[in-house]
Amino acid sequence: MRIVHVSDCFPPRTGGIETQVSDLATYQVAAGHEVHVLTGTLGPDGERGGALQDVRGVQVHRLGARMPFELPVNPRGPHLITQALRAVQPDVVHVHAGVVSPFAYDGARLAIAAGLPTAITWHCMLDGIAPVLHRAVQLSHWRTVPAALSAVSSAAAERVSAVFEGQRVDVLPNGVDLDRWAPRGDPDRADRPGERGPLRLVATMRLAPRKRAVPLVRAVAEAARRLPPDRLRLTVLGSGPARGAVQAAVEDSGLEHLVDLRGQVPREQVRATYEDADVFLAPAQLEAFGIAALEARAAGLVVVARRGTGIAEFVVDGVDGLLVEDDDDMAMAIVRLARDGALLDRMAAHNRSRRPDFGWQRVLRAAEVEYERARSLVGTH
Repeated sequence: MRIVHVSDCFPPRTGGIETQVSDLATYQVAAGHEVHVLTGTLGPDGERGGALQDVRGVQVHRLGARMPFELPVNPRGPHLITQALRAVQPDVVHVHAGVVSPFAYDGARLAIAAGLPTAITWHCMLDGIAPVLHRAVQLSHWRTVPAALSAVSSAAAERVSAVFEGQRVDVLPNGVDLDRWAPRGDPDRADRPGERGPLRLVATMRLAPRKRAVPLVRAVAEAARRLPPDRLRLTVLGSGPARGAVQAAVEDSGLEHLVDLRGQVPREQVRATYEDADVFLAPAQLEAFGIAALEARAAGLVVVARRGTGIAEFVVDGVDGLLVEDDDDMAMAIVRLARDGALLDRMAAHNRSRRPDFGWQRVLRAAEVEYERARSLVGTH
């Protein structure tokens, strides 16, 4: 099958959509497909305007332009997308959308207009803009768009369904390499038998306001106030525009001796950090899926996350971790795990011995179902 993915963002940018589109394309190549990616993201050396690169067997078409703040857009994007689709002649076009995805939406519009089978997956929560999008859809031809619509979790799919009223919206989940993230050593062993040293917390995220690293620091500070001295340790992996604000929150809370802001690190260092941690914290309220949380869960960590997000797809409250209502509740969950070693050990043992069902073979099968549905919709409207 000849597959074209369309995404505003792609490596070398880092983030959830970038990682998933890259990994999905790579696994599809390994499965024997011819895979192309059309993206508005410039290459590592600034490649743009139609430059073609081979990335692990994936043909990446760099259709972006030099823009302020490195925005992955191009005024000539529609023209370049049209040219690329004509040249490649794909069997299916898979569009990956976020809240603001002008390049991806152009790709969807042009692919549908060309009569190509089109699948669209939303990697975001549409909270706040769903009513506006719903009205726009109802007043346009998108009210009955002939495309296979999906989202990365049930929570995200509910928002998409509210926009595309009456249209089917499936769940096409993200995936991880379960072997790569599997716990090392005996999965049945207790993590630290008989020892109740500092509870080792970790969070991996882009340091941007929507990921809520500053409220996370404040929640950890509140938990620390309720516990004996030096009962907690927090490692934050990731970088971004909010790093200064996060550092200031650490200093204002007096947590310099408890918090390690380690910055952006390679995946292998993330994996090594998880090996020496107990609990993964996910404070974001609008988490459509939570790839970092899934990787941590696959590595055997207990996960504490906000209720109502995509993380609930793979974390059952009281089994894989704890789901909380707000920041105060997260602070109390941290206190609970620091005090209740039996609960912590029970959930950790469960997570080390049972893999989450989000490996790439499942995701590849789910994607093929969406592609077949996209083909069945061509010419139906």
